[in-house]
Amino acid sequence: MLGVLVAPAALALAGCGYALSGRGSFLPSYIKIVGVPPIENRSTFLDVENLLTERVRNELIGRGRYKVVPDAIGDAVLSAIVSGISVYPVGFTDQNLASRYVFALSMEVEFKSLRTGDVLWSNSSMTFRGEYELNTRGQAVVEGATFVAQERAAFDRIATDVARTVVNAVLEAF
Repeated sequence: MLGVLVAPAALALAGCGYALSGRGSFLPSYIKIVGVPPIENRSTFLDVENLLTERVRNELIGRGRYKVVPDAIGDAVLSAIVSGISVYPVGFTDQNLASRYVFALSMEVEFKSLRTGDVLWSNSSMTFRGEYELNTRGQAVVEGATFVAQERAAFDRIATDVARTVVNAVLEAF
């Protein structure tokens, strides 16, 4: 008797549609090739568009379902514009020097079917924030080169999170 009740329940749960987050896709089945042209940078930070473009392409490739090309060709195209980046201090040392910063990036993203011309997903105000610690190593004054190097390292980590978030949003229709 218990088997008669458990078997239908197990079958119902097996087909309920649960999947691991980050691995699903609600895109039309005809989309096999995704164009990811270089991201446009309208911020005052130089060269961030190259790192973001690389990370978005790699994240799509890592999903294993799509061929990714570096131009606005294929079945669909993912385009983005970095509209702003800001860095501001949120923590200070005993000498009132900034030691912790918040890095904020805003961007516009659009995913469009080239077959139908329909925008499948878009967000004109995606925002990402990340905090990082400036390693002062007991210095009274931080040299500019040290600040820039640590800022770049922080952006490198943030770029990975940005790419993952963008690709998840596009593929899972969030």
